[in-house]
Amino acid sequence: MPAAPTADPRPDLRAMSRAELEAFVRGLDEPAYRGRQLFRWLHARRADTFEAMTDLPQAFRARLAEAARIGTLDEVLRRVAADRTVKVLYRLPSGRTVESVLIPDFEPDTDEVRRLTVCVSSQVGCAMGCTFCATGRMGFHENLSAGQIAAQVEGLDAVAHQTFGRGVTNVVYMGMGEPLQNYDAVTRSVALLTDADGLALSPKKVTVSTVGLARRIRQLADDGAPFGLAISLHAPTDEQRSAIMPVNRSEKTDLAALRDAVRYYHQQTGKPVTYEYCVFEGVNDTPEDARHLAAVTKWAPSKVNLIVYNPVSGAEAPDGALFRSPDEARLQGFIRDLVAHGARVTVRRSRGQDIEAACGQLAAMEKADEGDER
Repeated sequence: MPAAPTADPRPDLRAMSRAELEAFVRGLDEPAYRGRQLFRWLHARRADTFEAMTDLPQAFRARLAEAARIGTLDEVLRRVAADRTVKVLYRLPSGRTVESVLIPDFEPDTDEVRRLTVCVSSQVGCAMGCTFCATGRMGFHENLSAGQIAAQVEGLDAVAHQTFGRGVTNVVYMGMGEPLQNYDAVTRSVALLTDADGLALSPKKVTVSTVGLARRIRQLADDGAPFGLAISLHAPTDEQRSAIMPVNRSEKTDLAALRDAVRYYHQQTGKPVTYEYCVFEGVNDTPEDARHLAAVTKWAPSKVNLIVYNPVSGAEAPDGALFRSPDEARLQGFIRDLVAHGARVTVRRSRGQDIEAACGQLAAMEKADEGDER
């Protein structure tokens, strides 16, 4: 295996907030407004080189090149599904790869796009080990910086304009990794993406997902995080959840801890939460499961987003069989049971199955193709 690239010690300007850039340029004896110019070049115009920043003095650009760098992601692979979902694999300076997905949502029976969502990654791999997840099977390798997270969205925003004639409208932190294990970089990246001098996304259009790290959910509440919170639940009892999600095996992150954190979050913020729930045939889709899940939704105002599973090769359920989605009749029965118990329910259909769009699949394939043992 080739040696990993030597890390560049210069600070990455793409990871800095506008205020930090203003402070940085003042340290180079430049007026603060140069920092705002830098921010616009990096996040609105997406400049990858200092030479491209043509309204900055040449001498200043030369000093910037000596004192700092612009973090970039190299596109390795792009795939477009029959449903027009776009998945991109990016290579990091470490040589590892990370993936992002652009998901179009069309008006019924038309080609008119009403929403363009980027599913963004926050880590390479994941330490959570969920048995049904391709990323969880990779293990954890690397945290992404705030700039690297934002660069995924900005790159796919350019793809959105080229492909659909409009920019990204929504961002979900539901790609590779557990976002709240990379808390600082994730929250900073949201600030970059919602800055008026960048993509200017509304914080209400950003959702961060977690497997249920109770301490970090409380921190989001205390920090007044402006974005939405989604919780990857996937099973409604401790016994079932612990069998497929190792995070649930600790009393610090089991359902009781999660319940208390969710109630605290709602008490502090007044916001509802969303429970993400992959429906697995014979694992978590019985009438009794619906009753238990509906009880969870009563911890605080919430809704359940049922996810039709995007199969992952070799992922085994607790009974040794492969995880699989229920047929439509069984799914509709589960929905009816949930509604009967008072739960608010939406359904998210799998997208991009013909391009391995389940989280982590493309990166795992690339790793296998290269014989990468990192």
